[in-house]
Amino acid sequence: MEVQVAPLRAWDDFFPGSDRFALPDLKDISKWNNRVVSNLLYYQTNYLMVAAALVSIVGFLSPLNMLIGSTVVVLVFLGFVWMSHNKDILRKLKKQYPTTFVVAIMLSSYFLISYLGDVMVFMFGITLPLLLMFVHASLRLRNIQNKLQNKMEGIGLKKTPMGFILDALEQQEDSINKLADYISKVKE
Repeated sequence: MEVQVAPLRAWDDFFPGSDRFALPDLKDISKWNNRVVSNLLYYQTNYLMVAAALVSIVGFLSPLNMLIGSTVVVLVFLGFVWMSHNKDILRKLKKQYPTTFVVAIMLSSYFLISYLGDVMVFMFGITLPLLLMFVHASLRLRNIQNKLQNKMEGIGLKKTPMGFILDALEQQEDSINKLADYISKVKE
């Protein structure tokens, strides 16, 4: 399957004034999750650019430690995904609590990296970009263009890098199902 890169969104759309940001409804986790997934899919190339800049800076300052940290995180992520496909309890945890699953991956990576070397490289080079993505995706209100683009690209999203990651976390299918339900309601 060929990986397609989503288009780079305009920076004034990505980070406009404070009127397009709001705290999520912490009482409705499903709605918050939907906002995060939609924003991760819509702004994925922007997030990739920001993460690449931060990783490049940290990688330039400490290349060996960044390589070790990145390798550990990727291996731990792949290990957790593999285990979740083979163990029902982990599959349910990943499906119901994706944030807990990601936190478990990050904590496991943190402890392995602290055992192997420089924790600050992990904190600034790997965790900071992920945290910035999550905070932006949580706070950024979706606009009409975001909603329409996600609905139009719904089927092809699994071919994007973020689509693969969300699919591994079993978050994309729910989002697409919700979008399909919404489209059918609009048609009625």
